[in-house]
Amino acid sequence: MSRRNLIFLRDVAWLTLSAFGGPQAHIALFLKVLVEKRRYLTESELMEINALCQLLPGPSSTQTLTAIAYKRGGALFAMLCLIIWLLPAFGLVTSFALMLIFWQEEQKSLNLWAYTQLMQPIAIGLVAHTGFIIVRRLVQTREAVFITLTAAVAAYFLRTPFLLPVLLLLSGLATSLKYRKFVREEKTAFTVKWKYLIIFAVLFVSIAALGGITRLLPIRLLENFYRNGALVFGGGQVLVPVLYNEFVAFKKYLSSAEFLSGYALLQVVPGPVFSFAGYIGALTMRHEGISGMILGSIAATVGINLPGTLFIFFAYPFWEQLKKYRPVKASLEGINAASAGLVIAAVFLLWEPMEQTVLNMGVVAATFLLLQFTRISAPLIVLAGILAGWMLF
Repeated sequence: MSRRNLIFLRDVAWLTLSAFGGPQAHIALFLKVLVEKRRYLTESELMEINALCQLLPGPSSTQTLTAIAYKRGGALFAMLCLIIWLLPAFGLVTSFALMLIFWQEEQKSLNLWAYTQLMQPIAIGLVAHTGFIIVRRLVQTREAVFITLTAAVAAYFLRTPFLLPVLLLLSGLATSLKYRKFVREEKTAFTVKWKYLIIFAVLFVSIAALGGITRLLPIRLLENFYRNGALVFGGGQVLVPVLYNEFVAFKKYLSSAEFLSGYALLQVVPGPVFSFAGYIGALTMRHEGISGMILGSIAATVGINLPGTLFIFFAYPFWEQLKKYRPVKASLEGINAASAGLVIAAVFLLWEPMEQTVLNMGVVAATFLLLQFTRISAPLIVLAGILAGWMLF
């Protein structure tokens, strides 16, 4: 492995320890660290990859990072990157599930939430700064401005996961009509790597059949989360109510209070939102002791993330070839503009549930201004927020 790729993995480890606030805030960190600091790719390339991931089911920020790693070092390197990205959140949610079951009295006395009350306004500041940077750099034409504003308004008022791929497709189609201004490129025959799609389908059928035959709970958990990971569009915000309906309301593996306690934890755990699956998997296996709970968390974590990873391995190389065609290249203007609109909408969507205090609004503004006018990195701002929460609350 090259020294440059080792540095990339180190950067991913640093990112996952500071990636609070969900996928929009994660993209803010990717822009700051992977684009501006390390220059692994351009901001346009980052937004293109993120747009592609929005079109696929699965965890969008995790898929974005996996695609970047795949571009740098292939499938095995991408899997190693994925493990590093998932590991801290997996450890935290699994540990919390163990604490909830075996040390309930001690858990009640912990004031973890007070220490992390500033994470939400900091995340909003991160997302707002990302939106500002993206609009300034990628929205350059009147058509792009119109698409950005339309996408932002639509995403804010029409809060359905199916809107995201539709918005991106329509926006790309609108600017694809400008293809004549692009120079023709020499095209090569498509080489589609069908094996990853075949692996996905084989695993989908095999795991379901094995779970039905053996009735073993870890395998059924793997199937449950694999199915959800393959069918959920829109990221973790959409995944949470889906998981509640299946594992609380229908199967009753968790109580509503246990589910909501885990969801509260999710707000202060760095890393991917899909790590919540590990918490549910662990509590589902509570009757099997510590080893059973860890096994349940592993099954859920692998199940929820594997389909999206296989989709990226299939779609990303195909996307790279498809971009050589002029209409597709022209469509990137609309896709990037719509992506910018989605980030703008995310600022307002994140703002709504935040308590409207002078402190919180000041933290949002301070985060934005520090990122814009100083060299202080986002991870350091996050760590400072945790320290300030400990001192203030």
